[in-house]
Amino acid sequence: MGAHVNPTVSRRRLGSELRRLREIRGMTTPQVAESLLISQPKISLMENGRRLIKPRDVRDLCGLYGVQDRRLVDQLMQLARESGQQGWWNAYGDIPYGAYIGLEAEAAAIRCYEPLVIPGLLQTPAYARAVIAGTIPQATAEQAATRLQVRLRRQQRLSAPGNPLRLWAVLDESALRRLVGSREVMREQLEHLTRLAAQPHITMQVLPHDTGAHPGVSGQFALLEFADATDASVVYLERFTSDLYLEKRSDVRIYSGMYAHLQAQALSPDRTRYFINEAIRAYVGTEFQPDVRTPSRPNP
Repeated sequence: MGAHVNPTVSRRRLGSELRRLREIRGMTTPQVAESLLISQPKISLMENGRRLIKPRDVRDLCGLYGVQDRRLVDQLMQLARESGQQGWWNAYGDIPYGAYIGLEAEAAAIRCYEPLVIPGLLQTPAYARAVIAGTIPQATAEQAATRLQVRLRRQQRLSAPGNPLRLWAVLDESALRRLVGSREVMREQLEHLTRLAAQPHITMQVLPHDTGAHPGVSGQFALLEFADATDASVVYLERFTSDLYLEKRSDVRIYSGMYAHLQAQALSPDRTRYFINEAIRAYVGTEFQPDVRTPSRPNP
């Protein structure tokens, strides 16, 4: 078995294929549950990639669906075995957003909107440490350190040789103005953004306060897209105690439209770099010399 196995993605692919086979057979989830003497929620969770699917489950479902292709059955059994493996993030213990990390690790591109803080993939260690301390005050020092390690490990996707993650981030102005940690932490963080924004696979746009109402007022969301055509795009909504994953085409289409509106309302990437440089000066005066060339200030 190859070393590069993503159990989250294997589980999604397997669930999607089992759903396809059920629909070809013309059976509903209640009918499957009744035939195999299992609960309907279990069937739904397996098809949505939210529950571990054992090889025995694959064997029983393929038998019920009348699958005669032995090669296909073997492929599905292999996916079931892969889905039970551990991702790199499991070495850090019980990470609440492990399912998202699995998807992020396999994604070819992510479009995200953040209204309050800098996205985790773009955070400096000092800024990330301050965010974790402020947003999870009940975390122990060990738990906070683990969160930080995981966040920094995730960022390796942005510099993966030959295949870096393509990231498009729309940031609300509040994320730049909110003092997290200290003025020095903010200066370092915003300078870090200017360097990242100069990379060809990373695009940033700032949504200024004077934009007014916009489709992102309801909060953070991210759209994850995959190179494998068999993997449907996913909308990820982060919440304090739980996360929400939307995979229906209608949901993805709605959020893609929302993101297009945000991109249209936000400053262009060039104007965004100027805006971030201005925000840096608010923290350190006029001494900062940006790493990227600052365009002349555009008309509002």
